[in-house]
Amino acid sequence: MTTRITKLIQTSTMNILRLALLSSLVAAMPLFADDFAHANHNASAKLVREVQDATRQFIDVGNLPTDYKPLFGCVSGTDHGAMGIHYVDLSLVGDGEIDLRHPEAVIYEPVGRYRRLVGVEYIVDAPTWLAAHDNTPPMLEGQAFHLVGTPNQFAIPSPFFELHVWAWRDNPQGAFVDWNNLVTCEAQ
Repeated sequence: MTTRITKLIQTSTMNILRLALLSSLVAAMPLFADDFAHANHNASAKLVREVQDATRQFIDVGNLPTDYKPLFGCVSGTDHGAMGIHYVDLSLVGDGEIDLRHPEAVIYEPVGRYRRLVGVEYIVDAPTWLAAHDNTPPMLEGQAFHLVGTPNQFAIPSPFFELHVWAWRDNPQGAFVDWNNLVTCEAQ
């Protein structure tokens, strides 16, 4: 009987210790999540700052190199938000590479005759990129690109990877989300 009681006490003690350990891990999870979100936010903020540094000279649309041409008009979402007017350098789109300092598209929001710089878009042809990079999708400073297949709303005949960076206009949905509820095409 004493052996049975001793085993029962040992088992109970182990279960209590396991429960205490599990409870402390559960209690600490929000702290780990906060650290991860904070670290991820810092990486996002760093990329946004780097894009701002690389595109500061384009605040005035008149400073864009002549290779950038407005395409697609002002791109507006079907149910919310917009992207704006994309000024695209097609030679950069077709080069198969991503360069933070040279975005393929610079995006402006129309405000009457004025154009307000809101962000950029990095774009690369998917088959070209994948063939040159061992089938690994592109990333920029740790931020993954989105794959846009065909058919798509832009009538681009090949799948492509893209990444929006809202470096000059806050986006409540996130700095790398395609549509921005604060951007509008209504003031053209």
